[in-house]
Amino acid sequence: MEYLMGIKGRDFVIVAGDTSATQQIIAIKHDEDKLVPIDSHKLMCLSGEPGDRVHFSEFILANTRLYALRNDKTLSTRAVANFTRNELATALRKGPYSTNLLIAGWDEKTGPSLYWMDYLATMHSMNIAGTGYGSYFVLSMLDRLWHPDLTQDEAVELMEKGIEEVRRRLVVAPPSFVIKVVDKDGIRTVKQIRAVS
Repeated sequence: MEYLMGIKGRDFVIVAGDTSATQQIIAIKHDEDKLVPIDSHKLMCLSGEPGDRVHFSEFILANTRLYALRNDKTLSTRAVANFTRNELATALRKGPYSTNLLIAGWDEKTGPSLYWMDYLATMHSMNIAGTGYGSYFVLSMLDRLWHPDLTQDEAVELMEKGIEEVRRRLVVAPPSFVIKVVDKDGIRTVKQIRAVS
């Protein structure tokens, strides 16, 4: 029932995700941030089984930080995405992680980038990306409305429209969402959308 979306603009990437932690049909909490910062200009958006999601994200974070400490240099968003894909592929033959993810980042040389990955280690660089049941309703709308010169305000509006669509059409829609942006200034939370009581 999780929902993650990402949009790449000219000089930013904006991502949105639900904040629900569930176990089968039980809601555990509604304030879990699944948009995990990797460093100051990269973040990982994860969905899937809670144990796999947390373990895998901590593993990727620890290894990217270790690389930065050993080499006195941070990995690019593309390098983090390829490393993550390789780890998913390796785990697929041993004990797969049941997690899908988006990796969003901004680099000095290449600007913004957005990568989509699934638990089978498929990876694509995307302009718009999503995962979860909610994305079935939203991807076509974003595909129609996306253009290369999208502003941050337009992207936030698109994310809000997508969240409204999920709430209207998905029977088991998550109650709360968070929207974050990554650009030259780093990662920041743009908006939190809470359940209407």
